[in-house]
Amino acid sequence: MSYLLILLINGVLIGNNDDNNIINNKFNCFVNKYNKTYKTDSKEFYKRRDIFQDSLNHINWLNNQRISDNSAVYGITRFSDLTPQEFQQIIQKHVNNQSPKRRILKTKKRSFISSKELKTFLKDVPQKVDYRQQNAVTKVINQGDCGACWALSIVETIETMVALKTSSLRKYSVQQLIDCANEDNKGCDGGDTCAALVWMAENNVRLQTADKYPTTGTSGKCKQTETKHGIAISGNFTCDNFISNEPQMVRLLANHGPLVVAVDAKSWQHYLGGVIQYHCQRDLNHAVQIVGYDLTGDIPYYIIRNTWDTSFGIDGYLHIAIGNNLCGIAEEVSAFDVVIE
Repeated sequence: MSYLLILLINGVLIGNNDDNNIINNKFNCFVNKYNKTYKTDSKEFYKRRDIFQDSLNHINWLNNQRISDNSAVYGITRFSDLTPQEFQQIIQKHVNNQSPKRRILKTKKRSFISSKELKTFLKDVPQKVDYRQQNAVTKVINQGDCGACWALSIVETIETMVALKTSSLRKYSVQQLIDCANEDNKGCDGGDTCAALVWMAENNVRLQTADKYPTTGTSGKCKQTETKHGIAISGNFTCDNFISNEPQMVRLLANHGPLVVAVDAKSWQHYLGGVIQYHCQRDLNHAVQIVGYDLTGDIPYYIIRNTWDTSFGIDGYLHIAIGNNLCGIAEEVSAFDVVIE
């Protein structure tokens, strides 16, 4: 399906002269599709309708900035009745980037790498890597109201690393990290990926399977027990800064495996598909897994697995252009090996 058709289906190609009836119809369709609970003709209904109209105007503005057929496309999502400030409040709690235990290397100056330069630098790696095609990536989930993307991105990457090592894809416990990772992590109220990896390595944590320590969706009392069995991460994990050195991130993806990264997701509110090239800042507030990359097109991009359900983006995924630290994607990058015992 073409992105133009997606835009038309989502109803975002509207003019400034749409009357209230048209806006009301669009908003009613939105309310029904996403099961919103506003009562018709209530004060909250009209407040959200006005915010929704603002979102449509902003979506039109974003789509008018597209410079190629592969550029990001924006439209109506389940977040379209939220102000940018409200959306930011939802995601802002997800990463505590003030952790004293982070292992970030020295910050380098931002340096843009053009697509042509990037492809020249990366002649030594496959032009496309996607770990989903190796049956090494579990299904996209919806984190809901639990701000534990920091734990999800780590466990998702553990699952992929185990699958690459054993050819067996299994679900491991996110809840164990939510309940037990202490100090700089606060369960569903946020956490830091680097601090969580430090905690796992220093305490020789053995991650259990999801069926042994199931997900509840809320922070709870730690039920972790002393055991010599489970999945651990090796002590030589990395948590690095790759600003101005994104080709090395691509090499890590190609030669080692998926990456855990902290990102700025504020501009993702209305994302539908395509490659994000602009409108993305560097205030780290979310954590995701990079499951691959694609250098074959005119815009080389990372393949990003998100945790907002498969209804978001490209069946739960996003594409972000490589080479300009977009969304702060190169600022907090973790890779690790797993130990199976």
